[in-house]
Amino acid sequence: MSHSDKVFEALSIAVLTVSDTRDKKTDTSGLYLATSATDAGHQVTHRDIVIDDIYQIRALVSGYIADPNIQAVLITGGTGFTQRDSTPEALTPLFDKEVEGFGELFRFLSYQEIGTSTIQSRAIAGLANGTVIFCLPGSTGACKTAWTGIIQAQLNGAQGPCNFTPHLTSSSPCTSRQP
Repeated sequence: MSHSDKVFEALSIAVLTVSDTRDKKTDTSGLYLATSATDAGHQVTHRDIVIDDIYQIRALVSGYIADPNIQAVLITGGTGFTQRDSTPEALTPLFDKEVEGFGELFRFLSYQEIGTSTIQSRAIAGLANGTVIFCLPGSTGACKTAWTGIIQAQLNGAQGPCNFTPHLTSSSPCTSRQP
């Protein structure tokens, strides 16, 4: 199939905020991601908040990964350098493959906005059981940078020459879901 033959396919997405202080009323980053995904035509099936604890993060995301109806997980928070920031440590062991270029590209785009402060971002992404997982900083600005600059296009099956959707959707012959 050439990239001109590709079409958009709505994905089921989970949005997770990692924070010790935010709730649904104050979670502007999670709200931004959920709204942006919905506005792009996807279905947000879960929107949760979890404290910054390696095992609680890992347990919740493991549930998303095991759910055959969730193709993508957008996580905001816990990617900095404070003692409590543990999202990369929680999720890296769950990845079947890391998407190395995501963190590099995110920091490049972020550098254009905030300068060298971007080196303090440990944004990462990976694939686990046919689910793509993006781990973003907790600021709404960083979520906007990641969504508009990278994620929106990569979750759009019409995006050429390639995107993540052939590896995620259950209707795709390229799906990597394991039994």
